[in-house]
Amino acid sequence: MRSKNSLPVEPTSLSWDTVGLIAGVDEAGRGPLAGPVVAAAVILDERNPIAGLADSKVLTARRRAQLFDEIRAKALCCSIAQASVEEIDAINILQATLLAMRRAVEGLRLKPALVLVDGNRLPVLDVRAQAIVKGDSTVQAISAASILAKVTRDTWCAEFDAQYPQYGFAGHKGYGTAAHLLALQTHGACPQHRKTFGPVARVLA
Repeated sequence: MRSKNSLPVEPTSLSWDTVGLIAGVDEAGRGPLAGPVVAAAVILDERNPIAGLADSKVLTARRRAQLFDEIRAKALCCSIAQASVEEIDAINILQATLLAMRRAVEGLRLKPALVLVDGNRLPVLDVRAQAIVKGDSTVQAISAASILAKVTRDTWCAEFDAQYPQYGFAGHKGYGTAAHLLALQTHGACPQHRKTFGPVARVLA
């Protein structure tokens, strides 16, 4: 099976000489004002398919949670990694995202022959890699990675909300909503706010 743009999604459909396992990679948390950026890498088992894989953003929270467990149970291997707020502020969000992606790939129990990454930028890897724009909706392994990353980061937001309930992280997930910006103005920044992001930097100034 191939994606809309004829990119390979299964090891048996490769049209070039790369033979072996294919990993999908995606991230969650580039846009929010707080918290780590999370990346996941997944190598699916074509003999044990998972129905309903899709871009995590189009799935309900309940369906994402169900698929999270199924991916963890059925994939050949998967890895979830992150870059911290401190790293984001030190090297910028793009570089931190690529760092989290690299950590996720390096954390895989099995080494892939090819890595398919959602978007248009690639982390530095020691294996062949391909960037695929909108890959989270066209390549199943990337869809699976997007679900793992999204559920992991949403879980972090819920847990952090318990420590700092005044900000409402469980609801807005760290994004710059009106409620979040008002909380920033009222309470100032907390330790997990990204100090180099505009709304946070203005409050700190």
